[in-house]
Parts: sequence; structure tokens; C-alpha cells
Amino acid sequence: MSEREQLRNYYEKLKSANYLSRSGSVLQSTSTASFVAALEIIKRGKPFTDGEYMKESFMKISEHLFSDFKNKREIIQKIREMPLSAKTVRDRAIKMAENISSKQIVDINSAEAFSIACDESSDVNDVEQTALLCRYVNSDGPQEELIELIPLKGQTRGQDICDAVLSCLEAKGINTTHLVSVSTDGAPCMRGTHKGFVNLLQKSLGRELMMFHCILHPEALCAQTFPPDCGSDESRYQDKEVDYAYSNLLLRNKVRWLSRGEVLKCFSTCLEHVKTFLESKGLSYPELEDLDWLVDMTSHLNTLNKNLQGKGSTALQMLEDVLAFERKMTVFARDAQKAAFGERFSDFRKEKPTLSFPVTLLDIDPSLLNTVAFTGVSKPDLEIELADIADKDLWVNKFKSLTADIEEVARQKATLVKEHKWSDMENFPHPDKLVFETWSAIPDTYINMKKYAFGVLSIFGSTYLCEQLFSSMNFIKNKHRSRLADESLQACMKISHILQP
Repeated sequence: MSEREQLRNYYEKLKSANYLSRSGSVLQSTSTASFVAALEIIKRGKPFTDGEYMKESFMKISEHLFSDFKNKREIIQKIREMPLSAKTVRDRAIKMAENISSKQIVDINSAEAFSIACDESSDVNDVEQTALLCRYVNSDGPQEELIELIPLKGQTRGQDICDAVLSCLEAKGINTTHLVSVSTDGAPCMRGTHKGFVNLLQKSLGRELMMFHCILHPEALCAQTFPPDCGSDESRYQDKEVDYAYSNLLLRNKVRWLSRGEVLKCFSTCLEHVKTFLESKGLSYPELEDLDWLVDMTSHLNTLNKNLQGKGSTALQMLEDVLAFERKMTVFARDAQKAAFGERFSDFRKEKPTLSFPVTLLDIDPSLLNTVAFTGVSKPDLEIELADIADKDLWVNKFKSLTADIEEVARQKATLVKEHKWSDMENFPHPDKLVFETWSAIPDTYINMKKYAFGVLSIFGSTYLCEQLFSSMNFIKNKHRSRLADESLQACMKISHILQP
């Protein structure tokens, strides 16, 4: 969908949800226009004061653009009447955000199950902001929404985060009865055994939740267990005396293997020049005789990292990508510590039968399914429904078709990955959408199965969206807008998030 189509659809949502001011049953054109202008300002992370600049520019342009129009004066007068002061743009932003929130709350409370992802980061004023996101399934399929960006202006202990999250959910009227899982990073305040946010949340709710450590963090940290010669700081060289395409190799962070892989490709390309430089200094490194294996390995890491990022990926899809990479690691067993992967992804490994249920339900041993966190799902009834559907060819064929469709998408994506055509991959349907469409066709006779499947689909595999959110936060609340109020920041973040593809 093009950007224009996205905005057009969003404007329709605004109208249908009473987001825009109305005069009787007819929208006032200047008021509607000011909402559209405010949306464009917010979408681009611009200051609210840009509204007046936009209007003034539009008026000056219109003097020439509509010079041949008989009603030029009326057009310019309409533009002049359009309310676009900084206060108006701010008020428009807050109004739209409030209406978005109200619709979200209705959707979340009507969902069979939902999950949350939580992470924290400091803004430009060193205020700790806690991102609280929600994933659930409604009639349109799986949704990933920003519930709130919660400022913590005191301490940031696990108890503080827990209190803030529960207060936020309570204030918004979000029912936690159907909360299934929590995904966070590995910080002690989040996952501490006794005083971490996740455990305190379970105690407050009085029941067990499924807990997941963001799959991106252990994947990145595993890279640090590789031998030092796989790209340590000492292996950076600069060959300034040779006129070559890569005269400067960028510094690399040990966690950010995506950029490291690209650097290694550059390094491998100019390897002969590096050797010449080292020889002139009387230095010799046997490891540089064959870098092909290292470049190949990091390219696989790059692919894995890419696959773990973005919206719409299910927890099962992410886990399968990691497990597939782990098998590839046997090829590099002499040079890398494969065991790190086995230790890092224990959260996901132990729940693999549960995570794979929506796709492979016909082959799963029901006794391995974790139903503790799924309120409203009866395990005995679930097992009976599984036994019943196994002999219904109509529904069995549905799931066989689902598997075939997912396999075909994976096959075509693999071809694009090999050709590094990352943008083309966006044209394929996400696996979670394919799974949702299949389960939506299953009758409510199998209600426990459906509740369980939609609950599993709600699980976050990573806190990638939190990290993405913090990038937007730092762009919106920067050193030039450091006085931006919490309410205004909240509104900008909520609107920006919903406009993201």
C-alpha cells in the first residue's frame, strides 16, 4: 500500500471514529484541513509551531498557483481561516491520540487474549521512558499497538516499572484477565528473580504468565562468544597509503553484528592491501590467510538478524530462524561456541510445542501444551476438540493448505534473501496473517482451540518495536524540543506508531 493510500485510509478511520470536528453532520472544511495538516506535521516529527509556517507558505504559494482562478480570494481566505497555531496543532494531536487509545482499549478488551512487550530507555532529558506495547488478534488479524510511553521520573526498579504498568492498564480500563505473556529485555530490573518486573507482575496478578526474553538480545550477545580473532577491535586496520575504495573501516560495536558483517566484507575485499601494509611493518597474522569462512559466517548472522527484525513476525517464526541458524553453526563448530545459542534461547525452546500449535496442531502431543497462562481455555476440552478435528477432512485439509502456503512464502523469501532484495520481501503476506485467516474459518465448535491459537499468535517474539519506538522518541523529543510535555510526546508517539507500515 502506498503512503498516500495509507493516509487516505487513516483519514477515513479518523472520520468514522469521530476523530475530526463536526458541525452537525457536515465536516467543516477548515477544521478538517487543520487535522490533516497537523497529522502531516506529527508524522514527520516536526515542531507544532510549523503549523503557522505551513499556512503562511501555502498562502504565498496560492497567490501565484491560483492567479488564474476567479475565486482566488476565497481560496486564500479559506487558507487564512484554517486554524494552525502551535496550540491548535498540539490540541489536534492530543484529540487524535485519545480517540486512537479509546478504540485500542475496546479492541484489546474484546480480544480472546493479548500479550505485552516492555522496555525502557532515557529521553533527551534523562527521563526514563517505559514503552508498553500490546499484541492481540481482532477481526482484522494480528495487531501490534503502542499502549503508552510511561515516564518514570523517580527510581526505575522492577517494582517501579510494575507499579507504572499496572497503573497505566488500570487507568485505561484494560482488563488483564486475558493477558498471556510478557516480553522484555534481559535487564535485572525487568527479569530479576525476585524483584524483576516480570515476576512482580505475576505476583500482582496472582497467576502465572508466559515470560520471554527478547530473542534479538541473546542472538546479538551470542556473537560476543566467538573467538577474538572473529573481528575483535585489534583486527581493525586502515590502509591510508593505498588508494582503495575502502580507505576507512568504520568502528563496530560488539553487539551490532549486522554492521560488522558488512565491514568484514569490505575488509576481505581489500585484504591483499592490508597484508602489504602489515608486511611493511614486519607483522604477520596467519588468520588472514583464509577469511572466506568468517565472511560466510557473518553473512549468515546478518541474514538471521534481518529476519528477527520488523513487525508482524510470530514468536514461532523467530524461534525457527534461530534454530535453523544453530544447525548451520555445526559447520563452524571448530571456530565458534555453538553452546551459547542453546543456553540463550531456553525461554523459547521449552515453549516450542505451544508456539507451533497454530500451524502444527495435528502433530502435537496435547500434554506438552502450556495452557496455564491462557484464561478461558480448558485443557481437557482442548484435547477433546483436537481429537475431534483430526478426523474431519475439511479442516485437516485447511491446515495442510496453510502449511503449504507458509512453505511457499518461505521458499520465495529465501530466494530474495540470497539476492539481497530485502524490500521485495514486504510484498509477501506475513505468516501470522496466513495463520489468522485459516483459524478465522474454523467454526466455534472448536472454541478452546481457537482461543488458544489466537492467544499464541498474540505473543511477542522480541522487543524490536520498543527499540523502534525509542528511535522515534529521540527524533521527536530532541535537544531542540527538550521541553516537549509528556502529554504532547505521548500523542506524537501514538500517532507516529499507527502510521508506520
